[in-house]
Amino acid sequence: MHSLINRRVAMTCAAALLVVMAMPTAHAQQKIKLKFSSVAVEQDFRTQAMKMFADEVKDEFDVEIYPGATLFKQGTELVAIQRGNLEMGIITPQDVSKQIPSWSILTAAYLFKDIDHVKRVLASDIGKDMYALAEEKAGIHILGPMYFGSRQVNLKPKKKISTPADMAGIKLRMPNGEAWQLLGRSLGANPTPMAFAETYTGLQTGAIDGQDNPLPNDKVMKFYEVTSQIVLTSHLIAFDHLSIGTKVWKTLTPAQQAKIQAAADKAIDWSTKKHLDQEKELVEFFKAQGLDVYTPDLDAFRKYAQKMYLESEFAKDWPAGIVARINAM
Repeated sequence: MHSLINRRVAMTCAAALLVVMAMPTAHAQQKIKLKFSSVAVEQDFRTQAMKMFADEVKDEFDVEIYPGATLFKQGTELVAIQRGNLEMGIITPQDVSKQIPSWSILTAAYLFKDIDHVKRVLASDIGKDMYALAEEKAGIHILGPMYFGSRQVNLKPKKKISTPADMAGIKLRMPNGEAWQLLGRSLGANPTPMAFAETYTGLQTGAIDGQDNPLPNDKVMKFYEVTSQIVLTSHLIAFDHLSIGTKVWKTLTPAQQAKIQAAADKAIDWSTKKHLDQEKELVEFFKAQGLDVYTPDLDAFRKYAQKMYLESEFAKDWPAGIVARINAM
């Protein structure tokens, strides 16, 4: 009898021990999964920054990174977040403006001077109001702007460009969407919708005459192999927003939210510095590749672009006096 009881006690203790031993594994499986999608390729500083982000939060979050539009095509990330198919992404102001018209102010050419100007505006009441709209109407909580350079015009034809008039007839690749198309027209070009991943082939085959991107993107994507010149128009301070779905954000504890934000801030700052440092070096790199790199008549481009934007349908949705307020900062 005593032997039977002892065996039962031993079996119970062994089962309890197995449960205890299994607890760390079960706890590890309770990490919150965050899928992240971006058009930025593997070598892009923004992708590397997101790997840093994932490492910073790995004790509580399992961040799956899908670069190079391998999970969702460019321009579809926002809808994927809204449908619950994606937790995080780098969302363009152009995509947000499709759903929130007042956001189109952030897509206007020659609005910001540099990334520090962008940060000042987004940290002000202007930025807070826009972020609140994004949370309420677009279903995304914005963690911060991810800078990736000043957009420059990169062309295959060797035609010298001095003013917007010289861009007439140039088939300039732009992402799909009216905000992007207006940007192309504001440079005097004929904007041609094309996915980022198809741009190299488009230049190679002559389907397009050029594209506009920050210099780091031009290098990463090797556009210098199929173009002849870079016109330093600096028409748009390029930044997208590192975002997380509002529904996901609201399920997190305040401590988890703070951890996500701190990791995002660190990743964004690192990526921004890397892009700024690289931009300084790339002009000489492209010249060494045989490209003609020069600055056109920026006043002519600025006047032409601003006039086109202020006369566009987009400006009707901008808050009164917002351009003057941004200029004052």
